[in-house]
Amino acid sequence: MQNLGIIGFGWLGSRIAGHLSDRYHIFATTSTPAKAQDISAKGYHPTLIRFPETLDPEMQPWAVAQDLDAIIICVPFSGLRGAQIPMNDKRQNLLNFLGDYKGQLFLMSSTGVYPQTEKAFTEEDLPAQDVESEEFILDKFPQTNILRLAGLMGDQRLLKNYNISQLDQLVNHIHYRDICSVIEKMLEDDSQFKVYNVVAPVHPNKEEVITSQKGLPYSGERTIQGRTISPDKLIKELDFKFQYPDPRYFH
Repeated sequence: MQNLGIIGFGWLGSRIAGHLSDRYHIFATTSTPAKAQDISAKGYHPTLIRFPETLDPEMQPWAVAQDLDAIIICVPFSGLRGAQIPMNDKRQNLLNFLGDYKGQLFLMSSTGVYPQTEKAFTEEDLPAQDVESEEFILDKFPQTNILRLAGLMGDQRLLKNYNISQLDQLVNHIHYRDICSVIEKMLEDDSQFKVYNVVAPVHPNKEEVITSQKGLPYSGERTIQGRTISPDKLIKELDFKFQYPDPRYFH
């Protein structure tokens, strides 16, 4: 079995670990002792570390990094919906923690980096080198794969469980199981320096999704225009088939 590092054992990181733990030894970071105990209880290898907003002069490279075949970064290094806010010190703490790592590397980014404009966005509309929250890692680790994740859904993360506005707005969502499958395939292919939109290819509006999740018929008009993020590059280059292509049926 190979060794996989996951920086940030939160909602998504824990699910990625569970999906891949039968093929990889999992080494995961967390910022809390309680979560470190949880990681150990699952048979993984925890590291207790924080990435503060101010520069930590004592930040050392991850001791196990050189034994890892791949590292997946699940800690957010951009503002809400990709907002360009100062995070240089936090990012530098991450770079210092990675040391001179040479293996396969993934950064979980967000489709929030795209403008709030009604059009279908592709990766070519916004190269990673033009996105502050992505470019910072490519300078030192050009092999990094950038995965721009749509709204994370699955399990209890369903629209019907939230107070939602703008019900006619089209959604850009992704089921966490499809994120796991994308990462799995890229690990198998030894992908390097790829930028992919990871988003379900069907874009219903919020009201359609909520009514479906409540088991009710949708009686409104079908919204056909809005801001959408295209996964076509991912589908073509990885020959990827979504397990959950339609957010109306994530439940």
